[in-house]
Amino acid sequence: MSENPILPVDKKTWNKWSFYINVIIFIIIAVFIYLLIKDSMEVGRQMVGSDTNLLSNAWFIIVRDIAFLAAGLVIIFVQMFNYYRQLSRRSW
Repeated sequence: MSENPILPVDKKTWNKWSFYINVIIFIIIAVFIYLLIKDSMEVGRQMVGSDTNLLSNAWFIIVRDIAFLAAGLVIIFVQMFNYYRQLSRRSW
């Protein structure tokens, strides 16, 4: 039995699901890092022409990329600290 009281699954299944979820989250983070770089370059090009409406729309796209990156990193750090907490309980 896993230490997760919400989902009663065995430890092997939980570890497999957790691994696949982490892989998917890392792929999402990689995609949004790429999009952030691409969108930042596009904003730099638009600043030369300086159409304020297009520029403000481009900044909203960058904020979207940063929000998804922040959410993905929060999920990964929460899982990491949860694993460390579980390991510290077992080692005592």
